[in-house]
Amino acid sequence: MITQTMDKTQVRDAATVIVHRAGADGPEILMGQRGANAVFMPNKFVFPGGAVDPGDADIPLLDLLAQPCRDRLGQCAPAERAPALVAAAIRELWEETGLVLGAPGPWPDAPADWQGFAARGYRPTAASLRFVFRAITPPGRPRRFDARFFLTAAKGLSGDINGFSDASDELTHLQWVPITQARSFDLAFITKVVLAEVEPLLTIDAPPASVPFVENDDPVSTVKRLV
Repeated sequence: MITQTMDKTQVRDAATVIVHRAGADGPEILMGQRGANAVFMPNKFVFPGGAVDPGDADIPLLDLLAQPCRDRLGQCAPAERAPALVAAAIRELWEETGLVLGAPGPWPDAPADWQGFAARGYRPTAASLRFVFRAITPPGRPRRFDARFFLTAAKGLSGDINGFSDASDELTHLQWVPITQARSFDLAFITKVVLAEVEPLLTIDAPPASVPFVENDDPVSTVKRLV
């Protein structure tokens, strides 16, 4: 997580990962519940994710995002910032669920936040990630994020996708949720919007035709499309 001192209402870059798999009754997505005392979205069920750390910019990724995801991400972040967003997505997934999105390979000089990841014998890779959504938290909230959402299939993960023993305590009740049941959970409005957008993508192994961008920097929210 962010360790430097900053204005808590500042819009901070963030990355979120939506992991999906085939279930007995259709697609399932990985979600967990935030704590009751969390400042941002208390008690809500969310996808794994969080703010970009300063060190994320220095993480060597074995593979980058495929096109056109890379170009679209470049429309909403400087070229040097895009790899940090991808690294943050992989790191947050690891920290909050204990699941590894990586490829086999030694990483003897892994930073402290990544040593558990490296100890599994993997290095981070973005090959299976698809950039699918962007949203800025509305003004007036206790925390504001410029969040980029990435989608990946569980088959791209390493290890037991049902084992969360290495997860931190940031999310509880980690579980695979049938997407047909997800809307009955306690979700933030933006999570419902993202679910509606990504559901058609769960059976398509390709980038979306365009990426929605919910912009809340102005008094009135606007939705754009990154193409």
